[in-house]
Amino acid sequence: MAAIELTKDLTSEHARFSEDDAELGKLTLKVRENLSKSEVKDDDVYEQVEHLLLDKISAGEKNAYFQLGLFYFYQNEFEKALNTFEKSKGFNYQSLFMYGVMKYDGIGGEVNMKEGLDSMLQITEVDSPLTKHLVYAACYNIGRSHYQGYGEMQSDSEAERWLLMAADDGNPKASVKAQSVLGMFYSRLGTEHHDLKKAFFWHSEACGNGSLESQGALGVMYLYGIGVKKDMDAAYICLKEASKRGNVYAMGNLSTLYYKSKLYTKACELGYQTAQLNEEDVPLIAADTDCLPLYIAKGIAMACFIYARCLVGGHSLKINKELAKMYYSKSYKFDPDICALLQHSTQQGII
Repeated sequence: MAAIELTKDLTSEHARFSEDDAELGKLTLKVRENLSKSEVKDDDVYEQVEHLLLDKISAGEKNAYFQLGLFYFYQNEFEKALNTFEKSKGFNYQSLFMYGVMKYDGIGGEVNMKEGLDSMLQITEVDSPLTKHLVYAACYNIGRSHYQGYGEMQSDSEAERWLLMAADDGNPKASVKAQSVLGMFYSRLGTEHHDLKKAFFWHSEACGNGSLESQGALGVMYLYGIGVKKDMDAAYICLKEASKRGNVYAMGNLSTLYYKSKLYTKACELGYQTAQLNEEDVPLIAADTDCLPLYIAKGIAMACFIYARCLVGGHSLKINKELAKMYYSKSYKFDPDICALLQHSTQQGII
């Protein structure tokens, strides 16, 4: 089993807007209290909050533009959000940041990756306290752009440079996402940047700062001795904790570890639980956990195969070879390579 390698389907990173989130929360709560109805409708609250923010804008409160755009964004009114951010991006850096993210990904309007990238570059070029909380996320988004090859020519070297700036030597206040991505960036086989020691370092930093993806990645690295000495205890701890937090790739690896260790009841329970996930669940899980869809699919494939093995062998279950065939097929559907690798391990007596 290989370490988690970086794929092209990276998502953007959004900055933290703690003060404005708090202001929106207070405003929404105030509106609900003022409506003073037994059953307050969300539409009524939405309308009142919108009107209050528009009144603030009319009164000359420039930051209300950003708060209104953010309000629209949280309500999934993406076209309104984009238009509001566009109106204020010339005088509000937070609006410029959100405008750049939305243009790059085509949220609320047509995709314009170059304009999105230019917005991020503008933020990194300004030396102001007003951009301090935006810079790390902007650097990550620029690194993502260079890695994917959008807006500018694809360049691993430029991607690495910007991601390292975003990661800031493992600073917990920097981009934790960049730290995790660097762990995957250095895990790619056949590239000049392949360096498993660096991969382990960055996954360790990201995991320590809360990254769910990196916690699962560390579990796999310890499990197979990738970039670090094999350590089954550390592997079990990482995989178990990552599984509890919703890392599906960790669930697949943990169910496999249980099976290899002849802990069939645990293998069966976790395998079955994970094997119930379907294709439509993958993008939802990816959005919720910030884990790569490819590895979510691999985790489901592993779990399906292990559950099928339990069904064939009668481990903690009645033997049901017909049902096992269904789960073998589902494993192959989610990831043929994982299915083939596990089948080979079965033939070799490893599983």
